[in-house]
Amino acid sequence: MAGATLDQIKARGSLVCGVSEGIAGFSAPDSKGVWSGMDVDFCKALAAAVLGDANKVTYKALTAQNRFTALQSGEVDVLSRVTTYTLSRDTSLGLDFGAILFYDGQGFMVPATMGISSAKDLDGATICMQTGTTNELNVADFFRSIGKKFSPLAIEDVNELNNAFFTSGRCDVYTGDTSGMAAWRSSLAKNQADYIILPELISKEPLAAAVRHGDQQFGDIVRWVGNALIEAEEKGVTQANADQMKESPDPTIQALLGVSPGNGQALGLDETWALNAIKAVGNYGEIFERNVGAGTAVGLQRGMNALWNQGGLIYSPPAR
Repeated sequence: MAGATLDQIKARGSLVCGVSEGIAGFSAPDSKGVWSGMDVDFCKALAAAVLGDANKVTYKALTAQNRFTALQSGEVDVLSRVTTYTLSRDTSLGLDFGAILFYDGQGFMVPATMGISSAKDLDGATICMQTGTTNELNVADFFRSIGKKFSPLAIEDVNELNNAFFTSGRCDVYTGDTSGMAAWRSSLAKNQADYIILPELISKEPLAAAVRHGDQQFGDIVRWVGNALIEAEEKGVTQANADQMKESPDPTIQALLGVSPGNGQALGLDETWALNAIKAVGNYGEIFERNVGAGTAVGLQRGMNALWNQGGLIYSPPAR
């Protein structure tokens, strides 16, 4: 099936965004059904850029198992759900990925009472992991590389998975993306200090929004909205000062905010597309800190997700 076209989304008047069933800091509904998180903010930014209104989004909760089918079938326009950018997903699954918006890595979380300080000490452990993810193969490769054994407990439903580790003790170890494990710890553990995320990362997990093959224009929009949020942080353009920054003599800022025309036309959007996105949700740094930063319950440091000129990996290609 061809990808959702820009004209179809505009005619419908809303963006259908595939998100997780509920991962704190990334995409989760509150008691009133209002969604929030980094992935949700990206959907809002995309809706603001395309439709001029960040609220014109319908959120579709997807599991790790059905997320790709939902995207391929056209049930959702874009998948913004902590999804790792891999070669097979880019090719055989027929997906196109946007800008990398979060650099992560798979790791291991253990109860503090185990007294374990390294993943190399997990010989013979029972390890909980979710099916339908890259976790299973990564763990097998890691233990093979260190010559140790483990017992996998692969579970499809994330709630059952969390119960197996945090409540019933069916497994000794939880494996997944470190950001996701920190999110679950923040929302499920009575005391976060009772669980330790070990230092080893056993995989590279660049996370990005995805669209279907078939509509290059919409794929370009998804990619460049992400890049615009990153560029805004680097240039000091915030949710609060975006309108005032239109007066900046910096040509990059002028192009970003539509003062100098051309980028909007290239994408098939109004020239204020990036300005609208930034005013809706803020720049990349604001999104990070609001949802998963050190001041939140998830409590993540910027680390790899700092800007390139601040010791991290985050940067935007030139928007020109």
